[in-house]
Amino acid sequence: MAKPTVAKVTISLPQHLLDLADRLARERKTTRSAVICELLEKEERARVQALMAEGYQEMAEENRRLAEEAFPPAGETVLRDTKWDEPTDG
Repeated sequence: MAKPTVAKVTISLPQHLLDLADRLARERKTTRSAVICELLEKEERARVQALMAEGYQEMAEENRRLAEEAFPPAGETVLRDTKWDEPTDG
């Protein structure tokens, strides 16, 4: 797999967040940049998951609406096509 393009940037952070990034980097035995990258990727995954959950919820509502519309005609068809006088096995 090709290595992603990396850009160098300069950012400004409050001192307490810079201290946190440095502490996390030491704990994880990685760089400050890797910590910030990981946190941004985590945020991106959370946003994608939230969008997916929203989409699944909308699809569930649409499926429920379609089922409610289709059920009465389907039920009438089953009742109409059932031969009630025929003996059953058992």
